[in-house]
Parts: sequence; C-alpha cells; structure tokens
Amino acid sequence: MTQAQTWQKKLQKGGLIDSAAVSREEAVERAQAAGLTAYVIDCDRARSRSAVLRAVVKAVDFPEFFGGNLDALYDCICDTVLDQKTGLFLWFDKLHSGDPALTEDAEAILAVCDDVVEFARNNERSFSYAVVHAGKHPDPEPGVAPTPYSGAREEE
Repeated sequence: MTQAQTWQKKLQKGGLIDSAAVSREEAVERAQAAGLTAYVIDCDRARSRSAVLRAVVKAVDFPEFFGGNLDALYDCICDTVLDQKTGLFLWFDKLHSGDPALTEDAEAILAVCDDVVEFARNNERSFSYAVVHAGKHPDPEPGVAPTPYSGAREEE
C-alpha cells in the first residue's frame, strides 16, 4: 500500500493525522482528493484559548453568533461536518501548545476534535485533523510592541 493510499484510509477513518509525515499543502491536497473539505487554521499568533478559537472561526467562516467556548466549537465543527458531502479536514498550523498559557487549552481543543471524530462517524461522515505543534511563543522584545492578532502593525 502506498503512502497516499495509507493517508486516504486514515482520512476516511477520521481522527488525528500525523502532521510530520506530510507538508501542509500535500495534506490539504490529499484531503480534497478524498472528498473532504479542508481548512488551514493559522494559530501562530494565538496566545489564548479565545485567540485559537478566533483563528478557527476565521478559517472555517463560522457564523457571527459563535459563542467562543468549547461547546460552541464542538457545535460549529459538527455543523460544518454535516454540511459537507463526505466530511472535513482541519490543519492546525503552529499551535503553540508548549506555551504555558495554552497548554491545557490546546489539549481541550484537541479533545473537542476527538469528540467530533466520533460524531462524524455516527453521522456517516469523516472528520480528520492534523496539528503542527509550535512550542512556546518567543518572549517579547523590550521596547517592541507585539504584532497584533490582525498581523498588521500601525504606521508610527
């Protein structure tokens, strides 16, 4: 069985996919080839649970009424899974799970993803996700304001 076929089976089964085995672009291509809708969630600037949730909302285009807590995350991902013909694939890019402010929250968010895997199976869909763990955020530089979540610095 080729690596692509192995990935295809993993995507159809659902669950956590090893992000070290493939590039982000290749993972998205393989997910789409398997019939899954794929989204990349940029978590690099997220320093809190709410910031990670905002990154998910931005990537997946959840409705404005998203509650901003783990129950709302579960509900919205489940709704998104059901809206797809086959299922959903999420790539969490640079989740700073090694950051003391995010360690427990990252685990809780991934536990929600595990719960969605079961929900998807029960509804004849597939939900897979991959996580690129980025460790701790760098310490701020003295005298330099951190980059805002929007990614743009104001002109001084």
